[in-house]
Amino acid sequence: MLRITLRDGEKAIVNGAVLRAVGRTQIAVENKVAILRGREVMRPEEATTPARQLYFSAMLAYIDPASRDTHHDIVVGLLGALLAGLASPEAKSACIRFAQDLAQGDYYKALAAARELIAFEAEAADPEHQAA
Repeated sequence: MLRITLRDGEKAIVNGAVLRAVGRTQIAVENKVAILRGREVMRPEEATTPARQLYFSAMLAYIDPASRDTHHDIVVGLLGALLAGLASPEAKSACIRFAQDLAQGDYYKALAAARELIAFEAEAADPEHQAA
């Protein structure tokens, strides 16, 4: 059983349906569902970098099972391009974890690896990090 807590006004997506908490709410999920809390949801306009586009496409594959094959094909293309552009072994390792999770059909876990890739990408783009 999965327990999640939503803050007042926080949204969650459960099997494609958007829910909004009224007051602080705890939910116990007793079967397998595709669920994302609002803070895990990325809007299309936020998918501005290769790693963010990867996250967004994987998120759509996770919450939209009817179009999963289409989203999966996009994810695979983005993953190949991203992997080719990564320099650090840690980032490549996160990319491999993402691919393994995706291959096992564990999209939620793959999203965690994609968040790591977003962090690596932001760090690489930071001028202070490049100077160090």
